[in-house]
Amino acid sequence: CSYLYFAFLRGQTMDSNFFALISRMRYIARWGLMRNALPENIQEHSHMVAVLAHALALIRTRVFGLPTDANAVAVAALYHDATEILTGDMPTPIKYDNPAIRKAYKEVEAVAEEKLLHMLPEEFQPVYAPILTVTDPETERLVKAADKLSAHIKCLEELKAGNEEFRQAARQTAEALESYDMPELRYFREHFLGSFQLTLDEME
Repeated sequence: CSYLYFAFLRGQTMDSNFFALISRMRYIARWGLMRNALPENIQEHSHMVAVLAHALALIRTRVFGLPTDANAVAVAALYHDATEILTGDMPTPIKYDNPAIRKAYKEVEAVAEEKLLHMLPEEFQPVYAPILTVTDPETERLVKAADKLSAHIKCLEELKAGNEEFRQAARQTAEALESYDMPELRYFREHFLGSFQLTLDEME
């Protein structure tokens, strides 16, 4: 009887592939056009962006006194590249080559966001909608800054590993970070960024 009961319950519930699909982020490689000494996938990248975005949000609140929900920022960062499970990672030089490509990619991303959202049971969709499609401008700004910061750190780590392939990318990401008018980002760069160029023994 219990088996029939649970079979009945299962029949009333639609299985969701959402989280199984999210787990496949680790199969999507980043920096596809470049030789990598240290390969990186979007799951690893998303974790680092979440760590950095959370830190930027805390700096914003604790150092500069501006109220920010650091936890919400971190969660948004965890999912900021989730659509790439469906779209793949388009290299930056191609994605931003011209406005038409950028516009078309944004439209593809929006479709992918909707597809992911509707893989969830209806009761979860209102929770995940603002995570998959960030609507708060400050959250979006912090996540984008953390995304660029993560890319710059990746370049520094590749250079530390002796890979000159990332020399120009390191300059470009540093210039992009300079263009952000964000005191929390400047604070992080002044107090934390230098450590990423140290060896383990130098950190102790």
